[in-house]
Amino acid sequence: MYTDTVEMVEVSPRDGLQNERREVTTEDKLALIGRAIAAGSRRIEVTSFVNPRAVPQMADAEAVCDGLPDREDVTYIGLVMNMRGAERAIATGRIDQLGAVAVSTDQFAMANQGQTSDGSVEACREIIARARAEGLTAQATIAASFGCPFEGEVGEDRVLAMATAIAEAGPVEIALADTTGVGNPAHVERLVTRVGAAVDPLPVRVHFHNTRGTGLANVWAAIGAGARVVDASIGGLGGCPFAPGAAGNVATEDVAYMLERAGIATGLDLDQLIDTNRWLAGVMGKDLPAMVGKAGGFPKPENSTTERTAA
Repeated sequence: MYTDTVEMVEVSPRDGLQNERREVTTEDKLALIGRAIAAGSRRIEVTSFVNPRAVPQMADAEAVCDGLPDREDVTYIGLVMNMRGAERAIATGRIDQLGAVAVSTDQFAMANQGQTSDGSVEACREIIARARAEGLTAQATIAASFGCPFEGEVGEDRVLAMATAIAEAGPVEIALADTTGVGNPAHVERLVTRVGAAVDPLPVRVHFHNTRGTGLANVWAAIGAGARVVDASIGGLGGCPFAPGAAGNVATEDVAYMLERAGIATGLDLDQLIDTNRWLAGVMGKDLPAMVGKAGGFPKPENSTTERTAA
């Protein structure tokens, strides 16, 4: 089921930065968004509308929205956890798509959103309905789809039931998130296949963290199982403040390199992504996890083998 194209969702301005201790200015967040657009990103998770006491890095959500460039070809996504967040996002007039989240287990749902897992599903459905009433679109993510930091294994049937219930509300897609990076390719292939069949014709989006080094393998397995949309973060930054041990997202430049070399188009400019990696490392004051950011793209010798043979 491999495809010729995959849509990438850039999550570095939100998921990439939310767990970082170093404060990032609104100006630098907007610069990051601008660089992502220049590199070809057309869906960008720009911020989250959450309690700033819980996630201080996102306290400037409205200011970020005020500074977004006017681009009809770019979908700006705002993550929201409840109706209050949804109303804030809608009020900016700049968010095109609400990102709702349901959580697979009660303990993680309580830590992340202060409600049960079933409560998070219902909140997700209500947010989707509110977005549609306002003429916006909404996406839905099932967090901890492949395992929970508090309760351990998560049954595939539980995730399947959540996906089916949420799909009835009419999101643009259902995302499966490996919030703490515990997934493996075999599990990913099974779950993406099952959820894809259950919510068809809605697309399946995937969101992987590279906590244990399986992120790229999981992306590849997900695409083979039918996923057509992949979240990624420039530099590989990321993590969840409410999930112990959560580390960075799969890196946009690493995913783009892998897919493009495999003949799957992403619409992204790898050289610009690498340049943004180096810029962002300066903003964060540290090297970033992305491997392609360190090694560069495929070597481009001055004289290729073909040219030497022809000579």
